[in-house]
Amino acid sequence: MHDFMKIAIKEAKKAQKLDEVPIGAVIVLNGNVLAKAYNKRNSTKIATHHAEILAIEKACKKIGDWRLENAEIYVTLEPCPMCAGAIANSRIKKLVFGAYDTNGTNQNLLYDILNDKRLNHKVETVGGVFEEDCKQLLTDFFKKKR
Repeated sequence: MHDFMKIAIKEAKKAQKLDEVPIGAVIVLNGNVLAKAYNKRNSTKIATHHAEILAIEKACKKIGDWRLENAEIYVTLEPCPMCAGAIANSRIKKLVFGAYDTNGTNQNLLYDILNDKRLNHKVETVGGVFEEDCKQLLTDFFKKKR
């Protein structure tokens, strides 16, 4: 688990070098990296180009299916509602994230989206993996911006 989060952190650092919010994502299937990505929203000018969405798209293309059953996704920041929906929709089995989104907008929302009784797919969720490292990337980025 920790090795994959380290890869996600490397992806986040790529985003940071491009002046993007430093968030990285890695999708793993059967212990192998299937896809990895980082935020590109500012550079592409496309609102949905979050790390998770880009990694999901790459993984789906690689396996030739929209279902990423039994896959795990590692993300440096707790996913936003859009990304949580994409994670559930792609049938990812497990989400592991680093830093919690502390801006207040996601409080319990992530759990609600990924485990809503109305959905036919639930996602196992583990938060706080390398939390301080992931949090520091974001803190440093926004401190530099201000």
